[in-house]
Amino acid sequence: MGADLKKLQNGSDIRGVALEGVKGEAVNLGIEEAAALTAGFVRWLCEKTGKAPETLKVSVGTDSRISRDILRKAVIEALISAGVNVFDCGMASTPAMFMSTVFPEYACDGAIMITASHLPFNRNGFKYFDRDGGLNKQDITQIISYAGADAEADRNRKPGQVTKADLIDTYSAFLRKKIIDEVNSPENREKPLSGLKIVVDAGNGAGGFYATKILEALGADVSASQFLEPDGRFPNHAPNPENKGAMESICRKVIQAGADLGLIFDTDVDRSSAVDSKGKEISRNGIVAMAAALIAREHPGTTVVTDSITSDQLTEYLEQCLGMKHLRFKRGYKNVINKSIELNEEGIDSQLAIETSGHAAYKENYFLDDGAYLATKIVIKAAQLKGQGVGIEVLLSSLKEPKEAVELRFPIKGDNFSEYGEKVLEGLKKWAEAHAAEGISVVKPNFEGVRLNFRREGLSGWCLLRKSLHDPIMPLNVEVTEGSCEEIVEEIRQFLEEYPRVSGK
Repeated sequence: MGADLKKLQNGSDIRGVALEGVKGEAVNLGIEEAAALTAGFVRWLCEKTGKAPETLKVSVGTDSRISRDILRKAVIEALISAGVNVFDCGMASTPAMFMSTVFPEYACDGAIMITASHLPFNRNGFKYFDRDGGLNKQDITQIISYAGADAEADRNRKPGQVTKADLIDTYSAFLRKKIIDEVNSPENREKPLSGLKIVVDAGNGAGGFYATKILEALGADVSASQFLEPDGRFPNHAPNPENKGAMESICRKVIQAGADLGLIFDTDVDRSSAVDSKGKEISRNGIVAMAAALIAREHPGTTVVTDSITSDQLTEYLEQCLGMKHLRFKRGYKNVINKSIELNEEGIDSQLAIETSGHAAYKENYFLDDGAYLATKIVIKAAQLKGQGVGIEVLLSSLKEPKEAVELRFPIKGDNFSEYGEKVLEGLKKWAEAHAAEGISVVKPNFEGVRLNFRREGLSGWCLLRKSLHDPIMPLNVEVTEGSCEEIVEEIRQFLEEYPRVSGK
């Protein structure tokens, strides 16, 4: 089984096919795999904490996926058979599962969230936490190695106990208190969101609680919210703030409802984006800018770590308008978070790590990528600005936008695609240096792929060619403030003609 389990690793997550129904996608994450991986996590957690299994407490939660109950049952049975005491949290969010290690009424040693984020209905997976946060790639590799090893069960071990727990109620109370304390409304302390109309789009994932248990409970009008009902078939749109159709849907709803604000979550609520009162989406570079603006006054000069595809206009906004520093790093939310933590350990203040995908992690919140926490900070600011007669969009009035932006994905054919991709990137550096007279330059420092600036008469922009984190694909991001993206794309296509394994069409 060990070799098969390795195929389920997706960076710092486990992801696989849990249901039949999609042609060509055989189930590879079922009861047997779930039990083996859980046993591997128990062994890993025992080694990390120095505790025996019977002294461990582990929480288990799910998103809205159809396969959730089958996998949850397998995970819980594996935990209790190992002697571990379990909090069965039912449907929850990924960030809430980590908070089960923080909240004193749970004080869990570890947590398992059963989710595959925004992936299609037939997929599922696991995200693991201990008290230090989400596990890293090397931890998952270790868990898989333990899961694949033969281990003799201790027949004399007393099985662990299962306790039903409404973690989302506890987590919601935590966020409600934050809103009450920080809005600090002298007129209506217990209903500080009265007068605000907010549209929540949960995409039929696990995030519907945010509308009812938090916003409505604090006085907001959430009557125009949509797709709050958990439905693992995701019948309305992809549960993904990066999805064009999903964003168009909530933008329309905000305009139709005359709302002050829109909030959209992915399936397991570790990502979010927003929509302003004019129906304009606050996503990608916009959500990075918003997340930074919310802490700019309290943390002047702090370094914001982002992924590699953020725009030059975002850098200008962060550094010139907010007085912060911008470190453009690598794709992958754990990469961004770990870099921010590393900076703090080096004595460089970094309060925010955020991907354009909507993964936002604040230092003040355990560097937990929490879509509901980011939404809460946006709501607090929206309530404060409402009292001043302005909307949340005022925070981004100085953020410039590119004239055009595109992303293309070039497949790499054949085996050893990662090595071939490196060869392409090295070639691109040399190509750019050879064409320096044509206004092309390599951006330095740069931590992922090759980023080029194009500066010549009639054209001003940049592109980033990189390797995908897991797939045989080379994504190309292009933005221009003058000229057209197609001009840059065409030059990159011409370069790629020298590399026949990369399809540049």
